[in-house]
Amino acid sequence: MIEHPVIDAANQKSHTVNLSSYAFGAEVRGDLLTRVVHYQLAKRRLGTASTKRRGEVSGGGHKPYRQKGTGNARQGTIRAPQYRTGGVVFGPHPRDFSVKMTKKERALGLRIALSAKREADELILLKDFGLLQIKTKSLLEILNRLDAAKSVLIVLPESDPHVELSARNLPGVDVIRVEGVNVYDLLAHEKVLMTEAALIKLEARVAHGNGSKVEESEQTEGSPV
Repeated sequence: MIEHPVIDAANQKSHTVNLSSYAFGAEVRGDLLTRVVHYQLAKRRLGTASTKRRGEVSGGGHKPYRQKGTGNARQGTIRAPQYRTGGVVFGPHPRDFSVKMTKKERALGLRIALSAKREADELILLKDFGLLQIKTKSLLEILNRLDAAKSVLIVLPESDPHVELSARNLPGVDVIRVEGVNVYDLLAHEKVLMTEAALIKLEARVAHGNGSKVEESEQTEGSPV
């Protein structure tokens, strides 16, 4: 087990909890993190961009003018790529950009990302936000006291309108629920701030082998709430 302090909204130490070594004690591997991020970003791409080749555009069934005697270059069809209304050469066509990655690798990637945040001292465990109303100023004051207002991913155990709506206008501050935690969002933020209740729920999710659930459900690859 790994000891980690829990602080309150005033940035005062409340108590200490034991983090799961399985979820927060994995060996950091940059190669696997890179592959998981590539997997997530590739899966977001729709791959619906499409252009028409010269054989797919309408018209052009005859020569635009005779072969010789006009002084112009010979042409066979007005649907050739050099014409404004012609087909496109080597243009994009619908395709699947997704790459394959096993569930075990994705689950390991999540544990590595969590471990990397803990080792870098970028994991903040909060006892409770204590917000009684939706107020951006109040949340910003808490984040400033925690030195996490610049770039932070707030992890909640369940929907909390007070936190979610208070954070929606803060640049660099994103809110996500436990089931949406993913590698890309963890690495994209400087700090990770989660409540003690969210920690318990996250460790349970990782322990039950659901580390890759968010990528498969395509929550914009765990996009913030």
